[in-house]
Amino acid sequence: MLNPVAESLPRLKRLLPRLKGRRIGVLGDLMLDRYLWGTASRLSPEAAVPVVDFAEQSECLGGAGNVAANLAALGARVEAFGVIGEDEPGRALRACLRAAGIAEQGIVASKSRITTVKTRVIARHQQIVRIDHERREPVPAPVEEKLFRHMLSVLKKLDGLVLSDYDKGLITDAFADRVLSACHHLKVPVFVKPKTSRLYAYRGARVIVCNAKEAGFFVTRSLHDEKSFEEAGRALLAHFGCGAVVITRGEKGMSIFEESSPRHITIPATSFEVTYARVGQPGVERGSTGRQVFDVTGAGDTVLSVLSLAVSAGATLSDAAVLANAAAGVVVGKLGTAGVTVPELAHALGDLRR
Repeated sequence: MLNPVAESLPRLKRLLPRLKGRRIGVLGDLMLDRYLWGTASRLSPEAAVPVVDFAEQSECLGGAGNVAANLAALGARVEAFGVIGEDEPGRALRACLRAAGIAEQGIVASKSRITTVKTRVIARHQQIVRIDHERREPVPAPVEEKLFRHMLSVLKKLDGLVLSDYDKGLITDAFADRVLSACHHLKVPVFVKPKTSRLYAYRGARVIVCNAKEAGFFVTRSLHDEKSFEEAGRALLAHFGCGAVVITRGEKGMSIFEESSPRHITIPATSFEVTYARVGQPGVERGSTGRQVFDVTGAGDTVLSVLSLAVSAGATLSDAAVLANAAAGVVVGKLGTAGVTVPELAHALGDLRR
C-alpha cells in the first residue's frame, strides 16, 4: 500500500487558496441542530438522571445543512437544495443558512412536512440526551418535482454536487437516479455518503464515502483486516458503478479505491492530540497515538464536504483524502456540530509535516 501523506502536503498547501469561490450544490436532508446548554450537579429524586440547570440555547445547521456549512466555511459558494416544513424550526433553519452565507433559493417549504430537529442537552461539555423530531415518509411527488426543477435550473453552473442522504424520505431510489442522470448529462461530479437502506440508488457517482460498518453491511461481512477491506472496496466499486470508494476507518484512517487504479491507498489517521481550547493553533501536544476526541458529531459530514470541494478544485482523490482526514481530526476536537476553516486546515497540515 502507498502512503501519500508526506508527498501530498506541498500540493495541498497550494490547493487551499483555490477552494475559495468553487460553486458546490448540496442536496439532501436538511436539519436543525438545537443545543440546550446548562450545568448539572445533582440527580433527580424522580429517577437516576441528572438535573440540568438551563443556561442558554443555540442552533446550527445539521444533516445536509452541516455539509453545506462546512463547505461555506472553507470559502465555497454553496447552493442548498432540500425540503423543510412551514414551521418555526424551518424559519430558524433558513436564518442559519443566511448567517452562513448559503443560498436558500433551492429550499422548498411544504405543509405536509415538518423540519427535522435534533435537540441535544449539554452539561459540563457532555451530551446528556438527544431528542429527535422528524418524519421519514417520502415527500409528495409535487414537492419532489419542484425541488428537482430548482436544482436543475442551476446545475450546469456547479463545480460539484454533494448528495447528503440521512434517510428522512427525500432521497428515494427514483429521485437519486434522476439527479445522477442529470449530473452525468451536464458532467457535474456527484459525491455521496450512502444510506444502507438503498443499495443501488447512487450508481454513477464520482465518489462514494462510507464508514467501515456501512461497507461491511453492503458486502454482507465484517471487515477486520487489510485483505477484507481490499475485497470490500473492489466489490463496492462494482456495486455502485462509481469512479471511487472511500472507506473511513476511524483510528486507522481511511482507504481509497479507484476504478482506474489496481492498488488501493490507505491514509493513516493523524497521530497527535488536540485540546478543545487549542484547535487550529500551532504547537499541539503529542505523546499519543490518536486524536483526543471530544465529539464525533458531524465528522463524517466534514470528510464528505472537504473531499468533494478539494476534488472539485482540481485535487487528486488521494490528495483530497489527506485533506479530508486532517479536517476530520480538527472537527473531533470540537464540542458539538462543527466545521473547519482554511486557517485551521493550514495549521493541521503543518502539524502533519512535523
